[in-house]
Parts: sequence; structure tokens; C-alpha cells
Amino acid sequence: MKTAEPKKRSRFVIWFEKTSTRITKATGSPYAVVIACLIIFVWLITGSLFHYSDTWQLVINTGTTIVTFVMVFIIQHSQNKDTTAIQLKLNELIATNSRSSNRLVNIEDLSENELETLKGFYITLSNPIPLMKPKKTTVLNTGKY
Repeated sequence: MKTAEPKKRSRFVIWFEKTSTRITKATGSPYAVVIACLIIFVWLITGSLFHYSDTWQLVINTGTTIVTFVMVFIIQHSQNKDTTAIQLKLNELIATNSRSSNRLVNIEDLSENELETLKGFYITLSNPIPLMKPKKTTVLNTGKY
């Protein structure tokens, strides 16, 4: 079986992957929450120095907007990478189990509509078949054992 050759990645892509992984790990730590709270605290304290002006409010609004905008892309990249890794692990489990079907290996490539159809099929498949109730039978007591 021939394996696919990995694509050559540019320096920027390599740098971006390393940097986004570091940023995602750092911003997901308890220290990041403490730092964010400290920034807000300092901003609140400086409000009286700047007489709670529009510029003072604009500083925090602009800062949080920029950070949020950039973090959306960094987090999305991290999620895409994690999703691909999980899919590969699941594919490996499916491939190594001799009793499993490999028809669902590339299920992530299906459209939303196709996934909903497949989901309906598996829901129907998983519902137990209702058992027929046994008919009432009359037992005749003849007095003999």
C-alpha cells in the first residue's frame, strides 16, 4: 500500500502552527484568566485618572475587540487540527477492528443533508423491534397432575 507524500509546508505555515498551539495553550491556562482580570482591574483603577472619558472606554473596547478577532482564528485553527486528529484516531480504530465496517471512515466529508439522512438511518436501526405480546392462553384444569 502506497502512502501519500506529505505536502511541503511553507515557513509561515510551520511558524503559524507552532505559534497558534502555544497561544491556545497559554490562553487556556489559569494564568491567562488572572492576567485578564488584572488588566481589567488596572483599567478600572485608571478610570478615575482619565475621568472615565470616552477615550478611556475606547481603549478597553478596542483592545478586547482586537484580541477577540485574532483569537477566533487561532482557536478555529486549533479546533480543526484537533478534529482531524480525532477523526484519524477513530479511523484507525475502525480499520483495526475486523468486525467493523469501514464504510463510515470518511463520513466527515459528507454534506449536512447526507449526515442527517445517515443519522436517521442509524436511529431507526438502533430502535429495538417491538416484541409481540404473547397471546393469552387458557389453561384447562382437569384436576390431574
